[in-house]
Amino acid sequence: MSNPPKGRPLDRSIVEGPIPRAVWMLAWPTMLQNIIGGMQGVVDHAMVGHYVGYTGNAAIGISWQIFLVVVVFITSLFTGMGVLVARFAGANEPDNVNRTVYQAFLTAMAMAVGVMAPVGFFLTPALLDLVNAVPEVQAEALPYLKIMFVFSLGNLLFYMLGGALRSAGDAKTPLRLGIALTVLNIVLNVILIRGLGPIPAFGTAGAAMGTVLSGGIVSATAIVLLFRGRLAVAFHRGMSLRPDMEVIRALFRFGLPTGFQGVAMNLGGVFLLRFIGSLEQSAAAQAAYSVSYVQLFSFITWSSVGIMGATAAVAGQNLGAKRPDRTIHGVHVAAGYGLGLAAIVGALFLLVPRTLLGVFGMDDPVVVDLGVELLAYLSVSGLFITVALTYTGGLQGTGDTKSPFFISVISQVIIPLGMCAVIQSMRGLQPVDIWLAIVIGHFTRCVLSVLRFRQGKWRYIEVGIRRTTA
Repeated sequence: MSNPPKGRPLDRSIVEGPIPRAVWMLAWPTMLQNIIGGMQGVVDHAMVGHYVGYTGNAAIGISWQIFLVVVVFITSLFTGMGVLVARFAGANEPDNVNRTVYQAFLTAMAMAVGVMAPVGFFLTPALLDLVNAVPEVQAEALPYLKIMFVFSLGNLLFYMLGGALRSAGDAKTPLRLGIALTVLNIVLNVILIRGLGPIPAFGTAGAAMGTVLSGGIVSATAIVLLFRGRLAVAFHRGMSLRPDMEVIRALFRFGLPTGFQGVAMNLGGVFLLRFIGSLEQSAAAQAAYSVSYVQLFSFITWSSVGIMGATAAVAGQNLGAKRPDRTIHGVHVAAGYGLGLAAIVGALFLLVPRTLLGVFGMDDPVVVDLGVELLAYLSVSGLFITVALTYTGGLQGTGDTKSPFFISVISQVIIPLGMCAVIQSMRGLQPVDIWLAIVIGHFTRCVLSVLRFRQGKWRYIEVGIRRTTA
């Protein structure tokens, strides 16, 4: 019998080479992947804005906010996977890296098919009612959201594989797969949103169809590469379908706090949409929020999340190699990268806001004015969120996933929603009040994340997994 594939050797430069190079080596492919991948959302919004109207933009923005509440909880186990993979990679234990990723793969499939699809499908109408979506927006959002929930497996597996490879020190393969995903998605969206030849125009629903089809095709290709031993992580046909409960418990022990964090933050976003829906010009405000915050602000969060992922890998691997001082240095370097990028994007928000909004077909004067106003606030908020996410990466990568949960509840839920509720009860809520609440929440998250990391309690976290060898 031939030996099963082992995969490529792990990259030891992350724990042995210069820290700035290690951080940048992982950060730039991830940032670029996030930006390129995020462009599929830009294409969705731009095409839907031109062919359906701003109600379609509002439908996609609202749908993603709802979808993320569920998907972030499901994908929280990938954070737990990242903690274990980074530790094992730092300790140069490739067999335990493969063991961890395989169990995350099995768990993701079970949860996507057994939980996400049925629950999301049946709860979609009630969730749309929760955010006060007007009837014309609900009509566009309902089919979009159902498609995203029911056929989400391919996209979940794509997220899983990308996280596993980055934690193992390979950020370039997820970039290549991400480019393929985005190109395929754009091609499918062009066909399915507007129609082509005998294929009818599906409008907003076509954007969801393109997303799930491209995710399924690229994920299937990536799984083949895993079984052929072409990547830093490898599967083989002899792997048992039986759950390894020791690993799965660890996945959820480290991942569940991140899941609760994601659910809390996105529920906060849903209730923030509810406040926006209560405004006098709710549809216009929701469209401005969907484009300015959900899409344009994502140019900051895409890069920041990329830096967060790189920080988590560098932090976790160096702690696994018993080099915590390199962990601290890595977080500081990554924060500097993030601030520079956020400042550049924030300047564009201030200098050419109407041009940016015009890309999405925003021509209604009320929507444009609200969008310009929100972008001015977000130009400042981006500086805070990029530092917050970098230090969150340092905490999560070392295994402290509980602190970011509590910090997020305070900064992204209690403070902004509480502020909106108080103002609404006192004098009536205006759009500018909601924009200011977003900035204050991001500032609070930044301060609390930095302070928690500086306490250094992450140094003493153990993964608690029995090491195995092939």
